[in-house]
Amino acid sequence: MPELKKIASQIRRDILRMVHGVNSGHPGGSLGCADYFTALYFNAMKHNPAFTMDGTNEDIFVLSNGHISPVFYSTLARSGYFDIKELSSFRKINSRLQGHPATHEHLPGVRIASGSLGQGMSVAIGAALTKKLNKETNIVYSLHGDGELNEGQIWEAIMFAAHHKVDNLIATIDWNNQQIDGPTEKVMGLGNIRQKFDAFGWSTLEMDGNDMDDVVAVLEKAKLQVGNGKPIAIMMRTIMSKGVDFMENDHNWHGVAPNDEQLAKALAQLPETLGDY
Repeated sequence: MPELKKIASQIRRDILRMVHGVNSGHPGGSLGCADYFTALYFNAMKHNPAFTMDGTNEDIFVLSNGHISPVFYSTLARSGYFDIKELSSFRKINSRLQGHPATHEHLPGVRIASGSLGQGMSVAIGAALTKKLNKETNIVYSLHGDGELNEGQIWEAIMFAAHHKVDNLIATIDWNNQQIDGPTEKVMGLGNIRQKFDAFGWSTLEMDGNDMDDVVAVLEKAKLQVGNGKPIAIMMRTIMSKGVDFMENDHNWHGVAPNDEQLAKALAQLPETLGDY
């Protein structure tokens, strides 16, 4: 998957430059999920950059952990939803690229506002049920943070999806064991997330979210399970801030931007493959 790896490297460069440009944003989870977003938008998902809000007759994606907006915006721009030059407006006054994705700015690719954690699973289930009612065969994908599973609404939605056999939903959990206040096991232990989804009646898979070959392969396996009567959940093991050695596995980079020296050091580890914005 050399081409996908090149795209992921460029997306990581975009993330770092975006948060550095305004000294604000969330690089940790964004860097960790760059391989997933690349595999999803450039390989797995059937989507159309000629964006419509209802997403009829195409696969759609719901970002629940909206604070990792840098990776989402970079992926959308790199896959043709809007001009990559607009990435330079990230988190600036009157920008469409707000710190958390919002719909009132009408940014192509963004279907829900996702600043408040815990709500994306419910939205994704609603979208998936809508596609079923409309006799569409397309898939709804969603992404959630492991720390986000502290929210009770998530578990209500997980129970609902299994009961109603929402089997056109592929939800992925970014299982990086880190959240804003520290390791998840110290903040609120999650136990074995996969076993919990199994117990709730989901079909589950696990993948290395920072191995592009594995990400591509597991997403394809998940697609083969669509229509089998169970919602599908992928437990995605990632390293927070993957790709920048001095940032990796450190929760302190959850929402802190690199300074000038740190940016230069980080970019030196990531090849520029598609051209910086």
